[in-house]
Amino acid sequence: MLSSVRLLQVAIAALTAVSCAPPASGGQPTSGASPAFHAQGAAGSLSSPTLVVLLAVDQMRFDYLDRFGFHLSGGLARLQRGGIVFTNAWQDQAITKTEPGHAAMLSGRFPRSTGVVAHTQILEDSAYPLVAGSGPGVSPSKFRGTTLFDWMHATDPRSRALSVSRKDDAAMLMLGRARQTVLWYRGTGEFTTSRYYSDTLPTWVDAFNTSRIPHQYAGREWTPLLPEREYAEPDDVRFESLGRNTTFPHPFPLDSASTAAAFIAYPAMDSLLAAFALRGVTAMGLGAGEATDLLAMSFSTTDAVGHQFGPDSREMHDQILRLDRHIGGFLDSLFRLRDSSRVIVVLTSDHGVTSYPELVAERHGGRPMRVDLGPALDEFDVQLRRRGAGFGGSLADGIVWIDREPLRRARLNPDSVVRSLAARLRRVPNVLRVDQVNTLARRDTAKDDIARRWLHALPPDLPADLVITLKPGAYWASTINAYHGMPHADDARVPLIFYGMDIRPGVRREMVRVVDIAPTLAAILGITPAEPLDGRPLSLR
Repeated sequence: MLSSVRLLQVAIAALTAVSCAPPASGGQPTSGASPAFHAQGAAGSLSSPTLVVLLAVDQMRFDYLDRFGFHLSGGLARLQRGGIVFTNAWQDQAITKTEPGHAAMLSGRFPRSTGVVAHTQILEDSAYPLVAGSGPGVSPSKFRGTTLFDWMHATDPRSRALSVSRKDDAAMLMLGRARQTVLWYRGTGEFTTSRYYSDTLPTWVDAFNTSRIPHQYAGREWTPLLPEREYAEPDDVRFESLGRNTTFPHPFPLDSASTAAAFIAYPAMDSLLAAFALRGVTAMGLGAGEATDLLAMSFSTTDAVGHQFGPDSREMHDQILRLDRHIGGFLDSLFRLRDSSRVIVVLTSDHGVTSYPELVAERHGGRPMRVDLGPALDEFDVQLRRRGAGFGGSLADGIVWIDREPLRRARLNPDSVVRSLAARLRRVPNVLRVDQVNTLARRDTAKDDIARRWLHALPPDLPADLVITLKPGAYWASTINAYHGMPHADDARVPLIFYGMDIRPGVRREMVRVVDIAPTLAAILGITPAEPLDGRPLSLR
């Protein structure tokens, strides 16, 4: 068995090449952990895992595993072959963005409960500046409730957690408010944290940062992993990357500082994160003790590549192939360190992504579907002003809030105004539906997926009068890169795989949700959630 020092050397050496390491071999709320796994037991018993690993791939669509499967031979292939693959898994809430998606993974609860609704400033917190480097302070203080790790730690205080990502929000929200080791990448080429977690960086993080791995990529290129004939996607697509830098190779900047900043959008970022997580596992001794520990990792390059080039690009194909090999190398190294028979691995995503409307129209006919609400809102505002009031509200992520007090002063009925605005917005081309929030609960949410997902997305105390859902495939007019955020399949359907200790491989086709992950893991660990959950334990037998 390789020593931990040698493993780190191997991991870092692999990072010096743009190509990766060789392929690996290969609801109803519930408050309890009902039987879902035959090897349940008290934390620390021989029937319990010593390590739970969450692998979150930011913006990984549900169809990537099938679409690129014939080229997968590393970690993604290993998880598919050896785990339970749920082919009908969903982020069952309406605003499919990074923050609510990550907050759901280990909380077992929808945004209505966690309070993490969309891509907002919810994490900015001047009381907790960064430990290293400049930038706004951040903390998860506004996250509501608990997560899996809180339940683990309450059961056995010896349990520890490490959460890492390229993004601060992803790293934090997978653990909720737990004050554990939570780290993320900065554009200067280093990993950092905020003073919510610690006043100093762990020594192993300082040592890793000193290696300055991202800076070593200056002047290099991202080239395709496979020969050109292996990619079905055209390389030069004018809708990608704002029409610039649309073809391989994609060079890194020539100077090291710019390379460190740009590193987040290259596949090497995922390899860096894998090496960093392995270093944390060895330094912290995660999974080596009697208690069950937690490792949460969010790979974010797929999100960066997806936004820049879209889900139909050759770049995305190559990114998934490289991610497959990065995860394969990570699992090979992890299982040299820890007994794989006592490790549980979960793979999922925070959301998917929708194809460029212009690309769809060009390839399949029709007109690009984009939605501009500006003219309708301006016209409505003019009409209200003629009656002594204006549109004093807001629109964000499809949620419309109306300031009712000016309407009352103008002797207008706010409810009538809301209904009138809803009717006007429904006439905007490519708007699928506009729902009044106070009527959503009257829908048959077992059959009306969109109403159900909006109900899951909105906390009771969130000001919201209307919610707008675009047609499948439609973008907001102001969107300049590839987009996600709607409750339709392209954005809301995600991969979900459980792999490891006593899990029998198989394929399940029933509908499941990302909020089912936490209660399922709680059942495996034999622990009880601290509050009612939206998810339910899944059977892994």
